Amino acid sequence: MNKYIRIMRIDHWIKQLFILPGVLFAVILTGQEITLFYIGRMAQGFLATCFIASANYVINEWLDAEFDRYHPIKKHRTVVENNMDPRIVYGLYAALTLVGFLIAYPLGLPFLLMIVWLWIMGVLYNVKPVRTKDIVYVDVLTESLNNAIRLLIGWFIITDCYFPPISIVIGYWMSGAFLMATKRFSEYRMIGDPKTAALYRKSFKDYTEKSLLISSFFYAMSANLFIGIFLIKYRIELIIFMPFLMGLFCYYFNIGFKKDSAVQRPEKLYRERGLLIYVLALCTLFLLLMTVRIPALHGLADNELIRF
Repeated sequence: MNKYIRIMRIDHWIKQLFILPGVLFAVILTGQEITLFYIGRMAQGFLATCFIASANYVINEWLDAEFDRYHPIKKHRTVVENNMDPRIVYGLYAALTLVGFLIAYPLGLPFLLMIVWLWIMGVLYNVKPVRTKDIVYVDVLTESLNNAIRLLIGWFIITDCYFPPISIVIGYWMSGAFLMATKRFSEYRMIGDPKTAALYRKSFKDYTEKSLLISSFFYAMSANLFIGIFLIKYRIELIIFMPFLMGLFCYYFNIGFKKDSAVQRPEKLYRERGLLIYVLALCTLFLLLMTVRIPALHGLADNELIRF
C-alpha cells in the first residue's frame, strides 16, 4: 500500500503554500481582518488544494511512467519500478478528487471553481489527446498557470466579493513560467543528450538550451513588468522593492546552473539556505515598505514635469 501512498507526493504539499500571497494581497487590498474564522478557512482551503494537487500527481506519475524511465532520477519513481494495479491507481485518483471537491465546496462557489480549474489543468497537462506537456512552450505556460490559480485560491479564501487586479495575476503566472522554464533548462542540461531528453519529454525535441534560456529571460521580464505595475499602482514606496525582486530571479536562475540543481525539485529548495535568507530579507523589506511613506516618491509618481 505504501507504493500507492508515495505517488500522492505528500512531501510536495509544501508547494501549496503558493496560495499564501493570494491571501496576503486579499487582506491588504480589502482590509479584511484575519480572525479565527479566516484562519480556519485558510486551513480548509490549503487542505482542499493539497488533495487536488495529489490527484494531479497520481495521474502524472501513472501516465508518465513510460517516459520517466529515460530520466536519470525519475526512473526510480514508484510507478516505474513497481507493478501497480491500474484499478487502484484510478480509484485513488477519483477519491482524492472527490475529497478535494467536498472540502472546497463549503468555502463558496468562486473558491470551488478555482479548485475545479486546478484539477482540469492537471487533466489537460497529462492526458491525451491534449497533453499540453508535450507541446513546446505550451508545456511551461500551462503548468505555470497553476501558479496563478493558486494565487486566486488564496484570494477567494478571504473574499468572494472582488476579483484581484489582473496585473498581479499575470505577474504571478509569469513568475511560475520563469520557474518552470528554469526547471526545464536544468533538466535538459543534466540529461545532456538531446535524443534521450526527447524520449523523456516530447517537448524537449523542439527545445535547446539556448531557447530555454531565452524563454526564461522573457518570462522573468514579463513577471517583473506586471508585478511592478501592481506594486507601484497600489503603493509607490514598493518601487524600492523591485530591484531586489529582480535580484531574486537572478539568484534562482543561478541555482539552475548547478549540477542536479534543486530547481528540478522545488520541494527541496529549503536546502538552498542562501535563497531562503534572501527571500526572508525580501519579505521583511516588503513589510517595511508597506508601513512607511516616502513623500519624495509620491512627487516622482506625478504625471507632471518637474522643474529645476
